[in-house]
Amino acid sequence: MTLKVVIITCILFLFQGCKPEDKRLEKSISERPNIIFILADDYGIMDSQAYAEKFTGAKSSEMFYETPNIDRLISEGVAFSQAYTNQLCSPTRASILTGKYASRLGFTTAMPPRETYYNQNLPTPEGYFPNDVLEHSDNILIEQALLNGISNSAVPSGLAIDQGKDEISIAEALKDYHSAFIGKWHLGGFGAKGYQPADQGFEPLAWFDAGGSVYYDWKKGWDNKIKTRFPKMPQEQSEIGDSGEETDEDYLTNDLTVQALRFIDKSAEINDKPFFLYFSHFAVHSPYQGQKDEIDYFKSKPTKGWNNQKDPTYAAMIKSMDNSVGQILKKLEETGLDRNTLVIFMSDNGGIDSKITPNGDGTDNSPFLGGKACLTEGGIRVPLIFRWPGKIKEGQWVDVPVDCTDIYPTILDAANYDAKAIVHENVLDGQSIFPLLSDVENIHKNYSKETHYWHYPFNVIYNSPYEPYALTPHSAIRDGDYKLIFDWYGRFYLYNIKTDPFEKNNLAVEKTDLKNALFKKLMTWISENVEKRYWPRVNPEYDAKKEVRGIPFNNFFIEYLEK
Repeated sequence: MTLKVVIITCILFLFQGCKPEDKRLEKSISERPNIIFILADDYGIMDSQAYAEKFTGAKSSEMFYETPNIDRLISEGVAFSQAYTNQLCSPTRASILTGKYASRLGFTTAMPPRETYYNQNLPTPEGYFPNDVLEHSDNILIEQALLNGISNSAVPSGLAIDQGKDEISIAEALKDYHSAFIGKWHLGGFGAKGYQPADQGFEPLAWFDAGGSVYYDWKKGWDNKIKTRFPKMPQEQSEIGDSGEETDEDYLTNDLTVQALRFIDKSAEINDKPFFLYFSHFAVHSPYQGQKDEIDYFKSKPTKGWNNQKDPTYAAMIKSMDNSVGQILKKLEETGLDRNTLVIFMSDNGGIDSKITPNGDGTDNSPFLGGKACLTEGGIRVPLIFRWPGKIKEGQWVDVPVDCTDIYPTILDAANYDAKAIVHENVLDGQSIFPLLSDVENIHKNYSKETHYWHYPFNVIYNSPYEPYALTPHSAIRDGDYKLIFDWYGRFYLYNIKTDPFEKNNLAVEKTDLKNALFKKLMTWISENVEKRYWPRVNPEYDAKKEVRGIPFNNFFIEYLEK
């Protein structure tokens, strides 16, 4: 194009009242899809019938749980067989919101309300987060060689007390979208002012900043503004939540679904910009409370006990959440938004495995090992499904390993944004998996991420999947086909996940060189990315003579701790 043509073009655009680049932007906005991201809570990899069929070969009719609508997402979209989250909910939510590994943000665990520098009105040490907890521990009675690290409890939002830290949330990155949030937040410092959904770019429709919620009579707790738990908080009232509009529903999952359906209706009616709906279910997190008619149905279902999945209340809660997915799909069809809406479904961590929980509640992730709080596959491998009619392949499976930091850049990619232009390339840990929705075998290698990291510096009341004792701090790395789990007590577990997804054959002794190389790579990453306060540390009062485990504590991390 000659200079003369450029000048004439610009003059014409000026007479039209806009610049050429504005016209292009207008077009790209109009072509952007609506996006609905549905996040289930504690929903295991084997809790979906289609996933269970893929991994066991069993027929859906043989199974106890029923997930026809989630299975419909799979048949009409693309499902990932090796999608990873963190071992607990808050870290995963932090990664989804920011596109970063949670431990880089200080999110190392999920907690009930705990004392922080902010809610105790204490000065925040230089370099710390104001919502770092002062301590967190479970009531573990056996001798512990390691003391817990700590965890952050709120994603920095740019307040003065954040000491210059401000994360660009997914809603803030989608600047031309109408972004709304529904459900479980658990990223706001237990009701701290300035860290709730509205402070991260969302219109909050109905939300609660806690790890769990009752499913009946929940509104009083959600709407409580009194600072009973933390009276020293330097704010007038608690910002723990808001139950939203009245729906006349008495069961939480149904109430939140109605809120979502109303938002879709309004968005279809106004239709002035694309929308992003982040629908964060509390289901199927405890307390286990289902609807009576569905509980009664599952009590008498002949397949009760398949794969040791036998709790009718848990099955009923799954059924209610699955019905919610179905209602959303139906609403998209009714409003004509179906073909321009990308629906994403994911769980925040592995299912609570009844074999390792103290009270035996939960699901069963077999044949995968372990569950929530574990870095074995049962604790971090989850369902992840994309559905966009006419735009992506249908009924396809992707076997490429991906993780929850990839959700952020993937949503931006689907919405025609450049994630690297919004968040610096060296800061973002996630990589868009959008190309895999059409290139399911990754033939063109557009997804090039080979390494994934986890860090969990806590002794946990859940039993280890390896022994009948409380979990000790663990960190892990998956590099290519191999995953190394480092138990900070001094044990290593090395698996070829491609050939041994159920982690039956520990190769740590057989492949010593590989174990050592992966351990070095893991600890180097932790040293460079995770602040030392988020590391476990040696218990100075540890009495080795009282140790109940069969092998002695071995400090393999001392050289990294002292750097």
